[in-house]
Amino acid sequence: MKKAFLTLSFLAAVVFAFAGNNGNSENKNRATETAPAVATVSISGKVIDLTSGEALVGVEVAIEGSSKKVHTDFDGHFKIDNIEPGAYNVIASYISYNKSFIEKLQVAKSNQELNIKLQSSN
Repeated sequence: MKKAFLTLSFLAAVVFAFAGNNGNSENKNRATETAPAVATVSISGKVIDLTSGEALVGVEVAIEGSSKKVHTDFDGHFKIDNIEPGAYNVIASYISYNKSFIEKLQVAKSNQELNIKLQSSN
């Protein structure tokens, strides 16, 4: 009885594992082949204090009008990935500092470097 139950359980698992493949894999492959590949690029750089030149940790660097935003690491570095080539407004903001607006930044090549200097609002 145990052997029959285990055999049926195994067969059910195999059926469920292959149930998602309903013969449309050929159509799915064709759909991905015909979709044009959009090359994406990234923006990276460093944010520092204008006066002291120290790296600023936790600065928000965002692309205006999108949900893409990152925060700088302990060395002030940031990287925004998966951006389509084009012109973007980039905003860097941090507590006790004036916001930095970079207007119409042309992003065309991968790993474009952008160094930002923030001025203290005090």
